[in-house]
Amino acid sequence: MSVDVHNHVMPTEVLDLLRAEPGYGVTLDDANNWGGAHHAPFPVTPSFYDPVAKLSYMDERKVGAAVTSPPPPLFFYEVDTAAAERICQATNEGLDRFCRHDPERLHWLANLPMQDPDAAVTAYRVAVQDGALGAAIGTSIAGRRLDEPEFERFWATADELGLPVLVHPAWNEPHAGLDDFYMQNAIGNPLETTVMVERLICAGVLARHRGVRLVLLHGGGYVPYQAGRLAHACTVRPEISISAGDVWDAFDQLYFDTITHDTAALRYLVERVGVDRVVLGTDMPFDMSEDRPMEALAEALDDEQVIAVGTTNPARLFGIDDRSAPAAV
Repeated sequence: MSVDVHNHVMPTEVLDLLRAEPGYGVTLDDANNWGGAHHAPFPVTPSFYDPVAKLSYMDERKVGAAVTSPPPPLFFYEVDTAAAERICQATNEGLDRFCRHDPERLHWLANLPMQDPDAAVTAYRVAVQDGALGAAIGTSIAGRRLDEPEFERFWATADELGLPVLVHPAWNEPHAGLDDFYMQNAIGNPLETTVMVERLICAGVLARHRGVRLVLLHGGGYVPYQAGRLAHACTVRPEISISAGDVWDAFDQLYFDTITHDTAALRYLVERVGVDRVVLGTDMPFDMSEDRPMEALAEALDDEQVIAVGTTNPARLFGIDDRSAPAAV
C-alpha cells in the first residue's frame, strides 16, 4: 500500500475555533473559502476535513495511506502562547479523531506551539502519547530561525523521541522579486526549505542531535542540487566553522518527498540522495499538489524504486506496519 507523507488535513475542530475566535485573523465564508494571513485565499474543500472525502480523493489518485499533517495556515506562530496552545490542541484532537475513521490508512503529525519552545515540547509529548507519528513544523517560527539557541530544547526532545519531523515552508522572507506570478510559492517555498536545512547544518544542530530525522518537502528545495556549493564554501570561507564532510554527513538525517513536478528532476533526486532517502509526497488537496503521484513515480523510476519510494521507505520511516500489497502503479 502506497503511503503519502505530505497530505494535509484541517479538522472541523479547528475550523469551528477559527470561526468562533476572530482574533486568529481568519475568515471562512459560507462556501468555506479561506481568507487570512500567510496563504493566498483557497477553498477548504471536504477532503480537508471529511475523512470519507479524503479517502475517496486518495483512492482516485491510487494512494493507499497518508500521514496527514496541518498545513502552514494552521501554524499560527505569530499569536500568543495561550492562543497557540488552543489552536494546536484543536488541531491534534481533530487529527486524532479524523484518523480514527480508518486507522489502517490514516495517520497524523502533531501541530506544535513553536513560538514557545517549552510549550512545544510539552505538546509534542502529549501528542505522541495520543498517537502522533511525529511533528509538522514550519521552516521558520514567524521569522525566527530553527537553529537559534531557544529551539535547542525542541531538537533535544525530537532527538530523544526519535520520530520524524516534517518541516513545511512557512513565513517566507519578503523578496521583491517574488512578489508577482505566485513566485513566493513556486520559488520561495523551495528557498525557505534550503535556508532552513543549511542553517541547521552550519549551526551544528543536526550533528548534535543525530536522532533527529527531517522530512523535506517539494523535493528538498534546492538542497540536493546545491549542497555542493555549501560544502565548497566550508573549505574557503571563515564565516563557516563546519567542514565539507559535515554537510554530506547531514544527509543521513534527511528525507526528501517526491514533489518536483518534473520527471527528470525526480529521477535525479533519487540518484543524488539515494533511493532509500526519498518518500512519496503529494501535498493533497492543495492546487499545487502532485495530482498523479503514482503515475509520476512510474514515469521516473523503475518498478523496484517505485515500491521503495511509494511504500517501503515511508512505512519504515513512520513505523507503519505495512501488511498489504506493494504500491499500485
